[in-house]
Amino acid sequence: MITIRPAAERGRTDWGWLDSRHTFSFGEYYDPRHMGYRSLRVINDDRVKGGAGFGTHGHRDMEILSYVLEGSLAHEDSTGGGGVIRPGEIQLMRAGTGVRHSERNASVTEPVHFLQIWIVPDTRGLPPRYDQRAFDVEAARRGFVELASSAPANGSIRVHQDLALWMARLGGGDERVHPVAPGRHAWVHVARGPVTLNGRPLDEGDSAALSDEPEVSLVGRGDAEVLLFDLA
Repeated sequence: MITIRPAAERGRTDWGWLDSRHTFSFGEYYDPRHMGYRSLRVINDDRVKGGAGFGTHGHRDMEILSYVLEGSLAHEDSTGGGGVIRPGEIQLMRAGTGVRHSERNASVTEPVHFLQIWIVPDTRGLPPRYDQRAFDVEAARRGFVELASSAPANGSIRVHQDLALWMARLGGGDERVHPVAPGRHAWVHVARGPVTLNGRPLDEGDSAALSDEPEVSLVGRGDAEVLLFDLA
């Protein structure tokens, strides 16, 4: 079964300096039909103007991943973690027992476009942690690259949940197939460009939940960038 979540139906927060689209309920956007999927709780598609950002605020008991599509994002947190994240990198902030952090556009002139992803951990009260890794962009043009996993390989980030996050970049006509083991589920988010998912067209910002499907089959309908969550 495949259930599509169209980009145009997402929630929206527009504060002038921030234009954010919410795949799942977040902040002032609440829809009981869209509270997350399996352990995936938040996908916020954020665009922040130059020189602007989120002031210091707190979280706990959440695995928070940031993925930059364009521009650069500066992060600081109370663990001492921090850095500038750019395309080709993935960042983890484990909120655990509690952490305070801020994110801001690292440029005063150019916008930054990024995804913030929240995953509910399998254990509460973990020690807070920061991690940031580069991934192989060229490999993503040939197949799927693992960004994060409960059992990380090839330099991906470890998360405390039974899932794997993969990314692929496709050109027009490029094909990717990811098998889905029996009893597992998948969530596909199209970060950029148009694709076909198991025969169904998806455009930028669209997502889809897959259950009882043996595989995720993607075909590019132009240049595209896709995140794939393999979930328990």
